[in-house]
Amino acid sequence: MPRSVQDILDHADELAKRFEDYEPSPEDEVAVGEYLLRRAALARARTERQVSEAVGLARKAGISWKRIGTELGISAQAAQQRYGPLTKSA
Repeated sequence: MPRSVQDILDHADELAKRFEDYEPSPEDEVAVGEYLLRRAALARARTERQVSEAVGLARKAGISWKRIGTELGISAQAAQQRYGPLTKSA
């Protein structure tokens, strides 16, 4: 949906005004510890997804469970138990 430069500038002005007029309420506040925990949980989820994808690619490339386990700092059996079901569905 094409928009004119003026439409974009008007929208930017509207957003700037909403930002300037914003008054936080107590419900908006999050304790630092809770915020950090939320960020850490999201980072862990992203990392786990990356590891799962990498294990799947490694298995497709013929890399052994022993080697994968070594790279992950776990045993071959632990790697296969944890990631094996995920690699079979991929």
